[in-house]
Amino acid sequence: MGLVQKRWSREDVAARILAGDSLVIYGDLLLRIPHAWLAAHPGGALAILHFVGRDAADEIDAYHAEPTIRTIKKYAIGTVDTSPHIWDPLLPPIMSGWVRKIAPDGSLAWHNDAHPVSSPSRLSSEILLVQKDSSLLQDASTPTLATLLPPPSNLSLKVQARHSAAYKELHKRVIDAGLYKTRYITGYGPEVARYLLLAASSASAYKHDWLITSAVCLGLLWHQLVFTVHDLGHMGVTHDWTIDRLLAIFIADFIGGLSVGWWVDNHNVHHLVTNHPSHDPDIEHIPFLAVSTAFFNSLWSSYYKRTMLFDRFSAFLVSFQHKLFYVLLAFGRFNLYANAYGFLIRKAFDTRKARGGRWSWGLEVIGVVFFWCWFGALLKGCGSWTSALIYLIVSHVVTSPLHVQIVLSHFSMSTEDMGPTESFPHRQLRTTSDVICPSYLSFVHGGLHLQVTHHLFPRLPRHNLREASVLVKEFAKEQGLVYAEFGFIEGNGDVLNVLKAVADQARLIGVVADSEIQEAILKKSS
Repeated sequence: MGLVQKRWSREDVAARILAGDSLVIYGDLLLRIPHAWLAAHPGGALAILHFVGRDAADEIDAYHAEPTIRTIKKYAIGTVDTSPHIWDPLLPPIMSGWVRKIAPDGSLAWHNDAHPVSSPSRLSSEILLVQKDSSLLQDASTPTLATLLPPPSNLSLKVQARHSAAYKELHKRVIDAGLYKTRYITGYGPEVARYLLLAASSASAYKHDWLITSAVCLGLLWHQLVFTVHDLGHMGVTHDWTIDRLLAIFIADFIGGLSVGWWVDNHNVHHLVTNHPSHDPDIEHIPFLAVSTAFFNSLWSSYYKRTMLFDRFSAFLVSFQHKLFYVLLAFGRFNLYANAYGFLIRKAFDTRKARGGRWSWGLEVIGVVFFWCWFGALLKGCGSWTSALIYLIVSHVVTSPLHVQIVLSHFSMSTEDMGPTESFPHRQLRTTSDVICPSYLSFVHGGLHLQVTHHLFPRLPRHNLREASVLVKEFAKEQGLVYAEFGFIEGNGDVLNVLKAVADQARLIGVVADSEIQEAILKKSS
């Protein structure tokens, strides 16, 4: 590793990828990521696999501190030709359904999980995946050069190169402005005081048998703590992986009963392939919600590694999604439990642990057990099962604004796939929006209202996002990019409109299906 004498052509890179290498471009460097490191990568293997054959310089710089980047460069095996604009990207195999798996003989071999389906948007660059039919499994045993060639894109490689270069300058301005420095006293000081006040209020109310008040305060505490877990998961507090992870486990697992390991694994993918129907887990909510009619195709999820089946039951639920939206989100925390514990169970049987995976997994399990011990004791102390049930529901429903805040910046934005030609800043601005909020109410949103800037600079401390957003808006204007932002009420209206539009299409599908069934019955009886 670290030998950069060889200059690789695009054809050479493609050949090595087809042979099984995970090659990623960083500027003009060609990085070879060992298979062992895919499993050990703290951000998860998918964060790398989605950039095989692509220039990931902007993403790497955004997600990693300088010491890590110096280590990353040691994986260079040569350089690539990036003239006259930027590297002409290849299509990562995972984007077309190809992955490397361990064969029966113990070797790594290509496996085709899914295959592309015609895009409902008719966008030439869009690749959506559906599970491969068992009758077609013998069609191809390995991807070919044609598999790695991206479909035509409406985007100009030259323009995307300009956006990328301007983003690098913007990132330098953010660094020079000292915006990566955490405001421990003026930023997190008030946060900690707020947490202590809510915890004390909940405990005091519980002691005086004011159970509803106690449950509300506990729910508000969980709601606020999640924002700091979000910061820590992005290494946006101390910027030290071990310290931030330990703090995150204490807050998320011991106090909140969730799993920060699951959240990081899920959230990193969301950031990198934002709003892609086949790849972003944060918009994959079938059978309950669909933000695009693309989900009517029973798409394959590369994250969940399963088909998101859109059947009559799904169509029925989706047809009412705009009416059930807030009801579903009111119980969103229970869904977080299911995802978190499923992740921890899967990791128990995964011998390929990521960095810190062994001790962090064990600590998370201890944390979750500890949570249910103290929270279970709290419920038991309510005096009756009805009071305990009310306490449970109220404390969890109070956290529901968080789930609205999470989806608000993405559900109404584009879900189209513009292909690997699209630059990092273009993709984030196209799929993400801000919520307009006065500074004195920023704590209510916990930084999630400044999602555009956060998606461009995920490691940036939360309390510096507003200052950085001024620079981002200037960047967007100079580059002719749209910086989307709206008020909280307006944003909710936009999300509901999107959900209703998809619901209307789902209802139409149900009507057509019923009509076809009736027609078939009449034919059979005649």
